[in-house]
Parts: sequence; C-alpha cells; structure tokens
Amino acid sequence: MSLAKIETHDYPRWQSVATYAVSRLETRLFIDGEFRDAAEGGRFQTVNPATGETLTKVAKGRAEDIDRAVATALAAYRSGCWSRIAPRERMDILYRFADLIDERAEELAVLETLDMGKPIGDVVAEDLPAVIDTIRFMAEGIDKIEGSVTNTDNDALHLVIREPLGVVGCISPWNYPLLMATWKIAPALAAGNTVVLKPAEQSPLSALRLAELFVRAGGPPGVFNVVNGTGEIAGKALALHNDVAKISFTGSTEVGKLILQYAGRSNMKRVALECGGKSPQIFMADLPDLKRAVDAAYNGVFANMGEVCSAGSRLLVERPIYDEFIERFVGDGQDAYVPGDPLNPSTNMGPLVDRDAQQRVLRMIEGGKREGATLHFGGDAPAGLEKGAYVNPTLFGDVRNDMSIARQEIFGPVASVIPFDGPDEAIAIANDTIYGLAAGIWTKDLNKAMRLVKNIEAGVVWVNSYEDGDMTQPFGGYKQSGHARDKCLDSLKSYTQGKSAWFRLDTSK
Repeated sequence: MSLAKIETHDYPRWQSVATYAVSRLETRLFIDGEFRDAAEGGRFQTVNPATGETLTKVAKGRAEDIDRAVATALAAYRSGCWSRIAPRERMDILYRFADLIDERAEELAVLETLDMGKPIGDVVAEDLPAVIDTIRFMAEGIDKIEGSVTNTDNDALHLVIREPLGVVGCISPWNYPLLMATWKIAPALAAGNTVVLKPAEQSPLSALRLAELFVRAGGPPGVFNVVNGTGEIAGKALALHNDVAKISFTGSTEVGKLILQYAGRSNMKRVALECGGKSPQIFMADLPDLKRAVDAAYNGVFANMGEVCSAGSRLLVERPIYDEFIERFVGDGQDAYVPGDPLNPSTNMGPLVDRDAQQRVLRMIEGGKREGATLHFGGDAPAGLEKGAYVNPTLFGDVRNDMSIARQEIFGPVASVIPFDGPDEAIAIANDTIYGLAAGIWTKDLNKAMRLVKNIEAGVVWVNSYEDGDMTQPFGGYKQSGHARDKCLDSLKSYTQGKSAWFRLDTSK
C-alpha cells in the first residue's frame, strides 16, 4: 500500500497492520537473491523498545556468512550483470526499486516503528519519502557521471574514465534504519558496485525487505546482499575483508576509529565515516524571530527522540536574550513532544532504541545535575510507560562547555543551553569539541552570519534554520565526526574510481 494511501491510517489500523507484519517477519540473511539461514544457525533477538517484548529472533551472521556474501557480490560484480549494463537499464531498475518501496510503504513503515520505536507518523511523513527520493536522485545521476579528455600532444589521446570500485561493504545505524542504509546503498548501486549491507543488530528487519524489493525490481541476484549480525563479529569481518573495496560506516566515533584500523590491517580499502556529533546552534541577540528560533531549537534536539547524529544539542545563547530564550523554550518546548505508543499517528516521541540506551541517557542526565546545570524540565522516564525505553524531553540551563552533558554525545532528548558573550566566544565554544558534524546560526546580520560560517568547524551549517535541505546538500562532518559526504552527486562519485587511459597515436597515417 503506497504512501499516499497510508497517510490517513488511524491508530487501530496501524495496530492491525503491526499484528499482520509480525506474523510474517523474514529473519534470515539475504544472499544471492534469496533468504538463507546463517551458516552456524545462530540467532539473536530483536526487541520492540516500546513494550520491551521480543519481536522475533533473527539469523546471526558471522565471518563465514560475510565471506559467503562477499564472494557472491564479487562474482556478481565481475560477471558484469550490474556493473556493465547500460546506464539507462540500471536507472530503470532503480526507479522500479523506488516504486516498489512506495508500494510496500505500509509494511516498511510498521517494521521501522516496531523495531526501532520511531513514531509511525514520522516514518510516513519523513523517512520513507526521503528513502524514495534518495534512490531516485542517485538513479538520475547515473548518466551524469562524466570522464574527461585532456589536452595532450597531437600524437596522444588521454581519457580519464570513472569506474565502479567493486564490492562495497555498508554498515548502517539503528536511528534511521531504512534511510541511513539507503544513503549508502543507493549511490553504491547507482555507480555500478555490488553491496553487502550489515544493518544494526537493534533494527535489522526493514533492511531485509529492502534487499528483497531490489531483486523484485529486476536487480540481479548477488548485487545487493544483507547479513544480520553484531558489529563485533559480522561488522568487523566485513571491514577486514580483503575483497571489499570500500567500507561505508555510520555510527559512533569509537567504532569509526576501529573501522579505520581494520582497513589498514587488511587491503587498505577506502573508508567513508559518518560518526558522532555534538552540534551547536548559536542564537545571537539580533536573531530575526525568537519564536521561530526556539521552535527550531527544541525540534532540533527532541525530534527522533534526540537519536540524531546532527542533533543541535548545544544551544549557545547570547546573554542579552538568554532569560527570554529559556522562558520561551520552557513555555513552548516542554509539552511539544509527548512520549507515547509510536504506532499511534498522534505520537511524536517514541522510546529510545533499547533499555541500555535509556539507562545511559538517564545516567548522563544525573551527571548534568551533579555538575551544577539547572534542570528546567524533564530528566526522568515518563510515568505509565515503564515497560518501554522512554525518556522525557529534558532541558538544562546554565551549562558550561566543560560539563559532560556539553561534551559527550547523549543521543537522547536532552538540550543544554550555554550562555555566551559575543561572536568570538560563540566561535570558541562551538569549536571546543572533538566533533564537527553540523551547526546552526541565528542572526539577521549577514556579515556576522558569514563570519560565523567561515570560522565554525562543521561540515553542515544552517543559517536561520536547522535540519533543512534537500538531496543536493552534502551531509557529513569535520574532525571526529568523520569525513564522508552523503546525499548529493559527490556521494555518487565517491563510489567510483578514476582510470587514466593514455593512447599513443600514429599520426603519420
């Protein structure tokens, strides 16, 4: 059932859809165009974070399964069944792939909600449309990749050709299971590579359906494979594999550093990392609209339960407007996000991904209290939802940048407001972090905005908005937030390599 038809589903309808989806879950690995059990037969459980109940047990891939998937992907690549077909044929398959995702939107949406806890309304309105847009954008770019002919001597012809890399290993996170996987697989496939995807063990279910739909769209078997499993075993095996030409990873900075080591220990494969963030939003006293700015502030940290790498969790507010900012944030933001059953379309805040994540966030909140930050609201788990991994939206004021809640990536709905005096201090505070993924700037002074843009160390900077943009916008960071660029045409090109072909011509004939 398409996106357009499921937008009007009510709570009882989604509950019915969820019951049906659970009854037909696919839990095996997807290799060479079909579902298969793991070689050793192991399984692990995936849990509904809204209820704490086990959804199902999923095949647990290990190094042997990674070997099998990579061998399949390499054979498919070398056969040319995908890498050498006409660009328009590859485009048509990816367009059909996007269409099938739209047609299966109902099932895919409910899998995201059950597996990860994401509110169903967010999946329908934001995640799935972005998944479809990503695939279509990358498909459109296939015949836009150009080589070049350089200006050489008359008796030579020099071509610079763009070619796919080969087998690409993708390791995707749990906070946007379908979308983050698609940001990796869509450009990799569009460029002509074959793919082995290792989804996060907390949310593997939708990725399996994604691979199945690719084959139904006409994608050759072996081109897109999925191996469930833990990062410590399956993810490590993929990153160490000598037949993987590139590894694309989104996740923690700690694991990103391990991925770099694995690439060096194996075949020096290319590595694309999108890791953590502690993104600042800077609110200058001359900002154009305080209400709009505060709305962006709480949306930028509470949306998706705060489980967003680019969440604007450090709110730097210039002192002349500090008190008014806090007052408006409390008044408008305290009840803007209400935890509830994510299958209810009226719910805009679901649980965190699991109980461990909930307890970690609550411990960090307690740390903020001990360090002297002022708790304005939240800071606990909501009453009546004890079975789930919920945390109430939380606001801290009077935060210093040396506090743990200002330095560590919380990955939960916790906002920290830090006062500052003038642009120089704002820049110093904003850059005083190991991360550099994103930033926001709020001012009506163009010169001041440009100064801040140039001096802030972040890969994405929004001015008078936050989390805005489209598929033309490169997404990625500086410093220990990683170096990859997702979305955009450059992402597609990053899954290709250049080849120089020099022809010596006989000009005497």
